[in-house]
Amino acid sequence: MKKINVDGFIFDLDGTIYLGDKALPSAAETIAELRRRGKRLLFASNKTVESRKGYAEKLAAFGIPTPEDDILSPATVLASYLTRNRLDLKLYVIGEEGFREELRGFGLLVVDEKWDQDPQQVIDPAGIDAVVVAGDRSLDYRKINTAYQALVRGARFFAANPDKTCPAPDGAVPDAGATIAALETISGRQVEVLAGKPSPLMLEAALNNLQLPANRCMMVGDVLETDIRMGQKASMATALVLTGLTRREDLARADDIPDFVLETLSELLEIVL
Repeated sequence: MKKINVDGFIFDLDGTIYLGDKALPSAAETIAELRRRGKRLLFASNKTVESRKGYAEKLAAFGIPTPEDDILSPATVLASYLTRNRLDLKLYVIGEEGFREELRGFGLLVVDEKWDQDPQQVIDPAGIDAVVVAGDRSLDYRKINTAYQALVRGARFFAANPDKTCPAPDGAVPDAGATIAALETISGRQVEVLAGKPSPLMLEAALNNLQLPANRCMMVGDVLETDIRMGQKASMATALVLTGLTRREDLARADDIPDFVLETLSELLEIVL
């Protein structure tokens, strides 16, 4: 079997380390062994329903204690981009509370809706500077319409991640990409900043965290179009694990072919020096 010597790893989470609320087989043991070997590890998720604190708590419950600083999410990447570029904007967010919490944590202004408390409340689209789209399991017509009205009035258009679906224990479920496609279609606008994998923003944040060159790192994930594509764009090694969205038969028609294909995460230990 081909072997590879790398110093750092960027791991996807859902579909790679766990699926839903259950750790995937051998995930905790594999991570522990890589750490024992002195490898630098970073977890980078495109899922937006949790804050970094929530992800850290979930990993700890699975026997993978991880500092929040070693977890990247589209929310932290986007928030860093907005603050770094001094974009003081009123953000209308299609997304869940964990995502919104991360944005607020950077001092960003999130326009709140309280429809559950006041069904008559309507946000004036003219007062929205930017629309931000993330995964949202409470998505409804009012949210889509508010975002649409803001976009046609010139609001900027940002997105957390391009994933059309997200892995789940009972099968894939819709994700932010589906909402992005709907808004792009009806507004005639295109997302101008994408925070999640495979974007350059996520890649830059990951390499800055690891403090390693790309050619000394490996990207490990379950999605060809996001995880594997980001790694290949950076010319880093890539490993696809078949525990999430991608099946082996998908590789026959794929453009993004990984360096390694693993049935389970534990096989990583057999190829890494």
